[in-house]
Amino acid sequence: MKKIAVFASGNGSNFQAIIDVVKAGQLEADIALLVCDKPEAFAAQRAKAAHIPTFAFNPKEYGSKEAYEKAVLEKLTSYGVEFIVLAGFMRLIGPTLLGAYAGRIVNIHPSLLPAFPGKDAIGQALAAKAKWSGVTIHFVDEGMDTGPIIVQERFRLSEKETRESLQRKIQSIEYKLYPSILQMLLTRGEVESDKKARTY
Repeated sequence: MKKIAVFASGNGSNFQAIIDVVKAGQLEADIALLVCDKPEAFAAQRAKAAHIPTFAFNPKEYGSKEAYEKAVLEKLTSYGVEFIVLAGFMRLIGPTLLGAYAGRIVNIHPSLLPAFPGKDAIGQALAAKAKWSGVTIHFVDEGMDTGPIIVQERFRLSEKETRESLQRKIQSIEYKLYPSILQMLLTRGEVESDKKARTY
């Protein structure tokens, strides 16, 4: 059973979904650590309730990205973390972590990349009057949501779509899709061929 670290910056709803499937035996992983760049984030409270260790830090207290990533890396190493799962982590991963965990960092994004990368993908989709939206799971590289895509799931937006309704639809996909893909990556080292770039 591989040890994973989840990185989150906010509410941590995807983090909670991962906690739940691990407890239910549907994801064979040991959540060894939560890494949070906002000590006041609700994700940290979720970790405390689940008895998961947390490394919460304030990036402004470090001189550079390299400095705080070295601190994160030390924590990851001390907990024996083998795989990193980003779940609403709002910072680009830099060379220090990318080098140490090459090919072992994944992210989930609430759009059909390469469309609407970065912050507020839901708002971007609505502003652009997009006809389709969905979820992308991808490996992480040095860019903003530019890493190799593992899987996508999409759906057509309704004419009366709101931010709230779109967010609900995306989250309903995220909470099921992310754990299933993580299970394949952690236990088999790859994703089944029929799951790659899946769209509807």
